[in-house]
Amino acid sequence: MRRLQRRLERFYHLEATPDVRGFVRESFEVGEREALLLRESDGGLEMALVVPATTPAAVAANENDGWLQLAEGVSHFVYVANRARQELPSTHLELELQAEVDKFVLLVLEQVPYDRSEAFEVHSRLFERVTYLHEAGTELGDRYRTANDLAARFVRRLLAYGTATTHATLRRFYRAGQAEKIRLVAA
Repeated sequence: MRRLQRRLERFYHLEATPDVRGFVRESFEVGEREALLLRESDGGLEMALVVPATTPAAVAANENDGWLQLAEGVSHFVYVANRARQELPSTHLELELQAEVDKFVLLVLEQVPYDRSEAFEVHSRLFERVTYLHEAGTELGDRYRTANDLAARFVRRLLAYGTATTHATLRRFYRAGQAEKIRLVAA
């Protein structure tokens, strides 16, 4: 998890955030998904990242569900820590959208140069051949579908750019709030 955190921080040129491992709590509940728990207090923001207990070998397979959950949880943690440091708000949709983009960054775009045919295959697996845990028409179901759709459109457009433009656009996207992220997707 620490390596995922450092990879995101390096890619986006972020100031180091606290070590995510100090905030992790394993869940042994069957079917439990990753979740970032937040509580604001007078002293600041308290965070805990709950992740399903899994074996290192399962996570090492990279694109399995366990790895994707860890990547998403670390993405949420780093994003919230950075937004809190800057005293900026973030929304649930913003977190989900950024995590979808971050998974693609970690799997494909941080490699220079990246393999274009692999990029399209990963795009298909992450954004097109997906199933959802929450029904369409529910708050969570609609949020995850919207985040997936926006990320798919944004990433697809990035694949037409050169590496320098792609990385600069991703760094701008990362620092943007929800409204600006949506404008960048539509651009």
